[in-house]
Amino acid sequence: MTAPTPPEGSVFRSIPDVREGLGRAGYIADERIAGVVYLADRLRKPVLVEGPAGTGKTQLAKSVAETAGSRLIRLQCYEGLDEAKALYEWNYRKQLLRIQAEQSAPSWRELEADIFSEDFLLSRPLLEAIRSEEPTVLLVDEIDRVELETEALLLEVLSEYQVSIPELGTVRATRVPMVFLTSNNTRELSEALKRRCLYLHVDYPELEREREIVLRRVPGIQEELADQVARIVRSLRSLELRKPPSVAETLDWARTLVILGMESIDAAGARDTLHVLLKYRQDIDRAAKELLAADA
Repeated sequence: MTAPTPPEGSVFRSIPDVREGLGRAGYIADERIAGVVYLADRLRKPVLVEGPAGTGKTQLAKSVAETAGSRLIRLQCYEGLDEAKALYEWNYRKQLLRIQAEQSAPSWRELEADIFSEDFLLSRPLLEAIRSEEPTVLLVDEIDRVELETEALLLEVLSEYQVSIPELGTVRATRVPMVFLTSNNTRELSEALKRRCLYLHVDYPELEREREIVLRRVPGIQEELADQVARIVRSLRSLELRKPPSVAETLDWARTLVILGMESIDAAGARDTLHVLLKYRQDIDRAAKELLAADA
């Protein structure tokens, strides 16, 4: 059976191609992650990436941009984010100066057409991604932090890859960006938003994958130490911690152990450096007791 011809502008030839490309960018993807990225590229669909904080959701979008040689445009979401910060706004100061500088006193209609033109438009991340003529990856980070009203602003962009500006008309994408939306599951997202996206849940990595991540991302680490780090972190995540260690914190801990000259680690050594891995006193105390019991 002949493989279908990929749409114009597609980046990846196959799922293995995705894994290899992300690997070169330092992101260790399993088959499921690579498969969703491949389909997003072929179907021109956004990807909603959900999962605990610190599992590599944001890094996935960054690594796809690096692999594809695309420009990364990031919209960092927060409570109170509005249209002016997400889509566009008018340069009111420049408009006021233009009005004050006008000496010939044209009609208001002529002046309005002048000040509501491209010269006075300030593009924000969503509009910037739509207008970009170069390959682009749009990262909408932590979308679960915004209100439903702001979430609705994304629907037109994700449905038609276009933005409506009343004074100028509809701006349509000349080149469809790859879009990644991340969520830490702090609130339920709307069905309308989910319907427009491919879905990917990124959890803490399995033991083998986390060991590979540590070996790839921590220069100079020995295989034995990388294996011990991955196993200890995995055991700590099984405890009822206020904040389980993220992959980024695993890497920080592994780098710390390398700096300290360790080639292997025991329970005592782990207890002495738990403050790098865990960020709450009660978590450190609970983890220390668990390591002490395991070492007994």
